Amino acid sequence: MTDLFAPDDLPAADDMADTAPLADRLRPRTLEQVVGQEHLTGPEGAIGRMVAAGRLSSIILWGPPGTGKTTIARLLADAVGMRFEPISAVFSGVADLKKVFAAARDHGRRGDKTLLFVDEIHRFNRAQQDSFLPFVEDGTVTLVGATTENPSFELNAALLSRAQVLILRRLDAGALEQLLDRGEMLTGRPLPLDAAAREALVASADGDGRFLLNQVETLYSIALPQPLDPAGLSALLHRRVAVYDKDREGHYNLISALHKSLRGSDPQAALYYLARMLTAGEQPLYLLRRLVRFAAEDIGLADPQALVQCLAAKEAYDFLGSPEGEIAIVQACLYCATAPKSNAAYAAMKDAFRTARDTGSLMPPQNILNAPTKLMKQVGYGKGYQYDPDTADGFSGANYWPEEMDPQIFYAPTDRGFEARIAERIAHWDRLRSERQKG
Repeated sequence: MTDLFAPDDLPAADDMADTAPLADRLRPRTLEQVVGQEHLTGPEGAIGRMVAAGRLSSIILWGPPGTGKTTIARLLADAVGMRFEPISAVFSGVADLKKVFAAARDHGRRGDKTLLFVDEIHRFNRAQQDSFLPFVEDGTVTLVGATTENPSFELNAALLSRAQVLILRRLDAGALEQLLDRGEMLTGRPLPLDAAAREALVASADGDGRFLLNQVETLYSIALPQPLDPAGLSALLHRRVAVYDKDREGHYNLISALHKSLRGSDPQAALYYLARMLTAGEQPLYLLRRLVRFAAEDIGLADPQALVQCLAAKEAYDFLGSPEGEIAIVQACLYCATAPKSNAAYAAMKDAFRTARDTGSLMPPQNILNAPTKLMKQVGYGKGYQYDPDTADGFSGANYWPEEMDPQIFYAPTDRGFEARIAERIAHWDRLRSERQKG
């Protein structure tokens, strides 16, 4: 981490009015003062190397809110002596972009290079993103885009091929503590919190430095008779709502983490990710669908009750509603996490479907075909069929495969859970079939 501001590093009183938000008054004035992103801004980081070389390439800054994307872009322009031109994809359209490019070209003729900072760049549509390409390629602008969304999904491949993606990390506790120290130094006042409440404040920010400083500003604006403890802090301030977009990467990251925790038989982690999604507002029925799928795909016949449990959880949730019905979802989650795992049924399905497509319309053997008409009986339908319950061991050992096709093995049960017993049965039948075919 970087050192705290020394007193003469803080913005002077005439640089920024005291009425400006604390986050703006504490905005770093050099890249060295940016906290939490030393993997990028340090001497060995991508940004540090660009600044040292005095040459900046187009980049996409990808990271959570409140991690310094806008600040880094502004300081980058200062560090390499470029003109800083900010726009927001939320408020700008094609006409605004044309003006920006025209102005950048005019400044370029005078020898002034332009760093074009596009906040929320993922909000531009594909055509708008394409409009950047000729101006980036001919050097009219050096593009620095900022996004909270995965660029792989939200940005054009052509634009991505011309820019380096740099990932900003959510601010850890150490970086957030530095921001608190800087706020106290700038205001000359200690935070009205005891040690436990200070720790709770840092945790409540969820890695968002801007949110943390806004909370600090609220604390300073209230006359408190004594420092707050965690309970008092919780009553006064709201915790930051977790970042979670149901149709974006956060959603898919969490459901992937839940699925893999279930598959890895870690009930504690699985319950944590389930809780993360439910408390963030995910639809319970979506999670129930995923659990049902998991029970069939990753547990299967190793524990046939897993699917029953998940379907029962869906019925219980429909009957009870929220929040009472959520305990049924939790029970299904824990059952799946602690059940023996097998994807044998899933693998068998894929193999059987592939073979069915490859073999076309082969006729089953005549002995297992029904013969509802006299003609069908005459041509041999059903001839020689053995009714298994009437045979020794309840097993005939007959051939059920088309004549043009050798018997296949799609389902190979594991030795885990109930499938171990299934494997024993199949092995027993295989022995009987072999003996009777020889006989």
